[in-house]
Parts: sequence; structure tokens; C-alpha cells
Amino acid sequence: MSIVLYWHPMSSATPIASALVELGIPHERVTLDLKAGDQRRPEFLALNPNGKVPTMVVDGDPMFETLAIHFWLAGQYGVERGLWPKEGTPERMQALSWATWAYVTYGTLLVRLHVATQGDEALRSEVHAAAARSGLDQLLALLDARLAAQAWMLGADYSLVDLIVGSVLGYSVYVGAPVASHPHVQAWLERVQARPSMQLKAD
Repeated sequence: MSIVLYWHPMSSATPIASALVELGIPHERVTLDLKAGDQRRPEFLALNPNGKVPTMVVDGDPMFETLAIHFWLAGQYGVERGLWPKEGTPERMQALSWATWAYVTYGTLLVRLHVATQGDEALRSEVHAAAARSGLDQLLALLDARLAAQAWMLGADYSLVDLIVGSVLGYSVYVGAPVASHPHVQAWLERVQARPSMQLKAD
């Protein structure tokens, strides 16, 4: 199977690059120069009409959206490598739930915080930022309680769920989410980020 990942360092494509390394999947990585507008070139838009990374091409067929790619990789390779629960298990349901929670529930508030603090001047608002931080704090408290009872997202062993959730939370630290206020989350995130697959460098 031929896999080509179009990415840019320190972007939403980075978690996919890390997942490919964690899974040990042979692939080609193509770096787009986003400042030069590579993502808007016709040949790239033919693969991803959104003009964004990540875009992954499998045997000539493209797919996009980070979470969709994560789920495809997890189902295709993760089970046999012991990094994703088998179909039909309670663990699989938890994996899907928490991965989606990170990108949708937590991610929605994260976008609000980003816009309120780093977006266009007209959209910045300390009131909205404070509300977003409060919502993120409540979600982090839920995660902290889970990680107080177990080492990793699904229990005793590391899985792709840790990579997925950890990638979103790691980014949220830079945006200003109160991750450090939750000791179990902070300690877990440090373990996730210490894995070799997370130490990616530009091509």
C-alpha cells in the first residue's frame, strides 16, 4: 500500500505524521510551503478542495480531515499493532468517544479561545476568552478524574487515543488552556509528548 502524507510542521497535520511513525507505517511525507501558497495550487486542490493539511493519499485515493485520517489509520493498522481496540468492544466505543471529544467538544472551545485571544482584532474579547477558559477548565477536570484512576486514556496501556487526545491538548497549552491546573492531565501529557513518535522534525 502506497501512502503519501501532505503536511507542514507544527500544523494540524503533525498528529497524523506522528501516528504514522507510531504505527511504523512506511510512507512518503511531502512538506507544503503554506506561506508560498502550495495548498492553493490546482494540483493540491484536486486532492483536497479545502486547500489544507493534512491530506493523505492512499494508493492514489485522497482523504482529508485529521480525525477521519486518524480513524482510518487506527482501523487499518492500529488493532494488529495493539494500539487500537478491536471492533465490537467497549474499549473501541471509548476510543471513538474520547477521540471525538478532543476534536469536537474540547476543540470547539479551543477555537473560541483562539479567536478571542489571537484572532482578528475586531473579534478579540477578554469576556469571551474567560468563558472559553472556564469551559475548557471544566472539560479538563473530567479528563483529570479519568487519568487519576488509570495511567492512559483506555487503561493500563498507551494507545492511539493518547496520541490523538494528547495532540489536541498539547496545542491547547500554547493557546492558553489551563492544562497545568490539572496535575494528572499535565503528567499524562508529558508522558505522551515524550514518546519518540512525537519528536518530529521538518523534512
